[in-house]
Parts: sequence; C-alpha cells; structure tokens
Amino acid sequence: MKKQLILAIALFVTVFSFAQKKEIKALEKAVKSNNYAEAKNLVGQLESMVGSMDDKLKNKYYLNAAKAYFANGSNTSQDIAKVRELLSNFGDKAPVEVAQLKRDIESDLITKANDLYTSKDFGKAAIAFENLYNVTKKDQAYLYYAAVSAINDQDMDGALKYYLQLKDLGYTGVATEYFATNKANGQEEVLAKNTRDNYIKIGTHENPGERITESKTAEITKNIALIYASKGENDKALAAMKEARDANPEDSNLLVSEANLHYKLGNNAKYEELINLALQKDPNNSDLLYNLAVLANDAGNKIKAKEFYTKSLSINPENVNTLTNLAALVLSEEQGLVDRMNNLGTSAADNRKYDELKSKRSNLYNEAIPYLEKVIKLKESREVAITLANIYSAIGEDAKAKALREKYN
Repeated sequence: MKKQLILAIALFVTVFSFAQKKEIKALEKAVKSNNYAEAKNLVGQLESMVGSMDDKLKNKYYLNAAKAYFANGSNTSQDIAKVRELLSNFGDKAPVEVAQLKRDIESDLITKANDLYTSKDFGKAAIAFENLYNVTKKDQAYLYYAAVSAINDQDMDGALKYYLQLKDLGYTGVATEYFATNKANGQEEVLAKNTRDNYIKIGTHENPGERITESKTAEITKNIALIYASKGENDKALAAMKEARDANPEDSNLLVSEANLHYKLGNNAKYEELINLALQKDPNNSDLLYNLAVLANDAGNKIKAKEFYTKSLSINPENVNTLTNLAALVLSEEQGLVDRMNNLGTSAADNRKYDELKSKRSNLYNEAIPYLEKVIKLKESREVAITLANIYSAIGEDAKAKALREKYN
C-alpha cells in the first residue's frame, strides 16, 4: 500500500511538472507572437506554481513574464514596477536575454522620460526616470533627473525622497564629458566617447576634448535643506545646510544659500554675517550685493540698500533683479511726495511748495526711467512696461507711453 502511495505521489509530481512546462511554453509562444494580453493571463495562472518550479523553469517564467509586462514598450508605470519586481529575482548570473531586456527597457524609458520632460509633464517624467534607475541600477544620474523633474512639478516630497536616496548612495554626478565642435554649425556638442571619436575620424567634427563635470553634492544637500525649510522642518534644514558647508567650506554659493535660509527663518543678524562672509570670499559677486541690498531695504535702511544696489550694477550692469529693485526703491519715495502735495492748500506759499514737490517727483521718475528701460530691453515684462508707460505719461512723454501701451496691450 505504501509503495502504491509513493508511486501515486511520483506520478502526480511528474504530471504537475509537465503542466508547468506546458504553461511556460504557452507563455513563451504568446510573448513571441506579441500577444501580451494572453501572456499576462498566463502569468497570472503560473504565479501560484512558481514555488514548485525548478531553477530553469523559474528563470524562463521570470524572463517571459517580464517581457509580457514590458510589452515591447506598450506599458504603464504599474507594468514597469511589475517588470522590476520580476527581474529582481535574477542574481548575478542572469541569462544573456535578461541583460538584453534591460537594455531594451532602458532605451524605451529614456525616450519616454525625455519626451515627458520636454513636454513639461514633469510628474510623469519623474516616475519614468525613477523607473529607469530601479530597472537598470547602473546609472544614479537617472535619480538625479527624477529629483529635478519633481522640483519642476512642485512635488517637494517626491524631490526630497530622490535627493535623500542620492545622498545615501553617495552620488556626486562627477563624470568625464567628451565633446567636439560640429563643423556644420560651429557648435560644441557633448557626445559619447566612441561617437565623438568616429565623428572626428570621418571629419564632421573637430577640436575634440574632455573635461570633468562639477560635483552635484553641494547642490543636492542644499536642496534637501531648502525643502526641509519649505516644510517648516527648520532643525533638519539647518543641519543639512551645515553638512553641505562643512563638506564645501570655500563654496560662497552655499554661504548665500545658508544666509537665505536664516533670512527666511527671521535670523537677520546671521543672514548679514554670512552674506558678508560670502562677499569677502567673492567680492565681485553682483548677486551677493543684491542680497545685501534686499536685507538693508527690508530693515528700512534705504540709503544702505541703494549703495549695495549701485555697487551690484557696477559689477554687472545687466543684473535684471538689481535694476528692477533699484527702480522700485527710487519710486518708493513717490507716494510720500504725492501725499504732501495733496495736503497743500491754495496759498501762494503752498503753490510754490507744490511746484517744488512736483519737481522732486519728476526727478524720481527720471532717475528710475533708465533702470526700467534696461529691464525691458533685457527681459520683456508687461508689469514693468505698464509702470514705465505711466511714468512717461506723467512727464509728458506721450508718444513713448502710447508705443509701450500698444506693444503690451
């Protein structure tokens, strides 16, 4: 009786194994014929059998199931997540076909991610770049692009997740970049080394070279700090910024970032200390001077603010932010003059005072006009144009006012 039972079990195992092989063959056939709906259906039927499969059958199942969900590019983010799960079952000694499938997936996702980013669908682009990294696990830059996409999508929680992951991975972004000049248009192009070398050989490019890209470590840590600050997690923000500065003590941009963080937290004394320290390291930085001017103006010291704005422009006459704010600073005196003019009576003395105040207002307008004109020249702005048109009208430059209003409707 015992022998009969053992024989029955053996026959059952044989029949069950045969059924598995039959289903796997059906799965392979569906995948090869691009019948992915049928293939996914077969995957569902086989899932409960995986535990009893031998290693060879398991590998066939995982590979073809992954191909079914990849569907030669006709997939969703959920499908790619399933592909990632299936491919994770392969160890270091994965079949050659697995490596080829990963290359196909990478190529497909790169195209999709770039298209999504170019079309400004940043949320989906972030997911696509994240999937790229999770499937290939070979290029951490994909996670960086996911973070940038999330930032553009205003998804701070998503961006923070990616930045923290990059930090834990020790990602620096430092790489060798190969370039050459395209003879047809004279533009420098960054290319893969083999492509660049081939272009040089066939003569379409010239002036080949290579350079090491800058580290993104400071940028990543700074952005982690700024996101924490935007979430109100100030202690984490300050700790992250300190870590960034400790790692890059000579980076004046990090000083400015930490200073701005303190400014947002209301620590004006620390803000000014750090800005001045940054200015010592980089005295010809127009943006630093602009930041000092903003602080002085917010503190009510308009004279000091004007000094900083003027010095900022002496370094960079085309600093749009400085030009705009300096014009606004000059025009901020106007309301006081108008109020005094409106409070005057009709006596001869009041009339003389009125003319004096009106002249001062015209002087303010004439002082602000060059800054506003330059802003529009450098960066068209409807708001600035309207302000300038109103000023032109006030000083009798009606033709200029009309031209601006017509241009900006």
